[in-house]
This record gives sequence, structure tokens and C-alpha cells, in this order.
Amino acid sequence: MNLKIAILPGDGIGPEIIEQAIKAVKAVVKKYGHTLEYELGLTGATAIDQTGDPYPEKTHRLCMNADAVLFGAIGDPRFDNNPRATVRPEQGLLAMRKKLGLYANIRPVETFQSLIHKSPLRRELVEGANFVCIRELTGGIYFGEKGRKDNGNTAFDTNTYTREEIERILKLAYEFAGKRRKKLTVVDKANVLESSRLWREIAQEMAPRYLDIQTEYMFVDNAAMQIIQWPKNFDVMVTENMFGDILTDEASVITGSLGLLPSASIGIHTSVFEPIHGSYPQAAGKDIANPIATILSAAMMFEYAFNLPEEGRMIREAVAASLAEGFVTEDIATGQAWKTSQVGDWIAHYIAKHE
Repeated sequence: MNLKIAILPGDGIGPEIIEQAIKAVKAVVKKYGHTLEYELGLTGATAIDQTGDPYPEKTHRLCMNADAVLFGAIGDPRFDNNPRATVRPEQGLLAMRKKLGLYANIRPVETFQSLIHKSPLRRELVEGANFVCIRELTGGIYFGEKGRKDNGNTAFDTNTYTREEIERILKLAYEFAGKRRKKLTVVDKANVLESSRLWREIAQEMAPRYLDIQTEYMFVDNAAMQIIQWPKNFDVMVTENMFGDILTDEASVITGSLGLLPSASIGIHTSVFEPIHGSYPQAAGKDIANPIATILSAAMMFEYAFNLPEEGRMIREAVAASLAEGFVTEDIATGQAWKTSQVGDWIAHYIAKHE
């Protein structure tokens, strides 16, 4: 099979962690007899510096012509600390989601047995926790009407959703739940927000079509509490854009490190696979960033974009072996810490040498 991938390293540690994921991808491609085509594109602050646009048209064409996109990270403190900046790296991410029709972000939350001690939660709470957060990506407050009035002293952001957007993401969530433990938690704020009442109304309309799946409804503040108190009670969670942004970052701490969790953004035109963490500019160029989330994002790419589950399993096995061996970066090391590039080399070597 020929795999055509667009590679967007992005900012900060993005180029370093993407390099390690490419090592794993090449090892898998060689092992299973596939061919690989890939091309690098600019995005984020790097793209602003070179083109003035955080998601240039050339990068968009590259993504549209690819079977999948492997993405690093976006963000730069130069823009974070300048509230008057009119062009920001994060605008590139939003533009990419909108133009590629990336309507669903899939974030698995899974603990690793060898790293349970790294979780801030007690072992008995997190051991065996394994759930999926599905976040709507193209609607909500991030894309609604926004602006200022009263000479700039009043600001507004509008949370807008359409029936089509909600039905699409709920259908995907039910499909995921049907392949897992058959439980779906719909998270909203229907006691306060009109947009959330539409979410709940549509979910209640759709639930009878999936009688084999248990549907529960939870307000977002309660969900934030229960993720920490009883993470093992969740199977598949679905919610709107901003709630999902916040809850998935909260859920990520269960594993003990942001550097461990991958994600997939499912799209109409193509899909994007990326780690959930940011650009971590303080570590850029130091060869210390954890590449595992990006490598696991490549595993999700094989599974979701190319329907090659065995190839994805091979990457997961190699990652699990590196964790068990303690061949990891400083953020999760208990003894010797290894460099980003060394971890990438170790995982690629494992893939090449093991069945």
C-alpha cells in the first residue's frame, strides 16, 4: 500500500517530536512492505515568520492532496504575550480544522501499567482507566460571531451550533461506543445554555436508535469533577468544542504526563493526527521532549486513516516496551533519562527487530 502523508512539524518541540514519529512510520512501512510518500509543510509561528500566514494556501493544498496529516504543535510565546497581535499561530490551527472539515477530535485516555505511579491520582482510582473523549471541532464559541463594542470596553463571543453539526458528532460518538463498552456520556450545560439544550434535545432524539448503548447526560462541571473522582466510570464522552478543549486537558493528567497522549481529528477531506500537548517552547532544541504522544498519533494514523490495525499495534507494542524498559525522556524517567532522539531510535529499532 502506498501511504501519502503531509507532515506539519509546526513550532517549538514540534520538529523534534515529528522526527521521531517519522522514524517509527518508516520502520513500520519497511517491515510491512508498504511505500511512503511524505512532504513537509509550514504552519503556526514558523509559517507566520516565513509567509505572514499561520496556515498558508500551499500547506492547505499539501494537506488536501494527502491521505493523512501528521502534525506536531503550534504556539510561540512571542504571540502569547502580545494581546494586540492580529495574526496568531493558533489561528492556523483553527483555519486548518475549518478548511479540512475536521469536525471531531478523538482523544483516548489510557493509563500505562508501568507508569501508574506517575499519575497524581491514587493507583486504585486510575489503574485500568480507559476512555475516549470526542470533541466537536468546527462549531461553538471558537467559531461564533465575536467582537467588541463600547469603544472596545465590551467584548463578546457567541456560542453557535447547528443541528447538522451536533447530529454528525453524536453519530460518530455512538459508533465509537458501539465498538467499546457501549456507554456514551453526553456532556453539556443544558441547565443554563440554549446551545446545550439543543445538544441534549438532539441526543435524546437519537438515543432510541442505539438501544444497545447506555446513554447518560452530565453537566460539564459535574463531568470535570467525575473525571478525577471516578475516571473508570467513563467509556466514550462526547461534548462541544470549548468544553471538550478543557475536559480533555484535564483528563490527560490521569496518565501522569501530557507527553503520552495522542489524538486524531477526523475530517471530511482528510484527517490530522497529533499529540495533545502544546509546543513547549522552553524545551525546543534541547532534545528532551517526550515523543511518545506523537509516535502514538502515528499509530492512530495507521489505524484510522489507512485501516492498518496491525501496523498500529506494532507501534503501540514498541512504545509499551520502551516504557516497561524505562527507556524514556526526563519527564517520566525514574532513573536514567534518555534524549528525544534516543527514544525515537529505540522504538524504531524495536519495530524493525520484533514480530
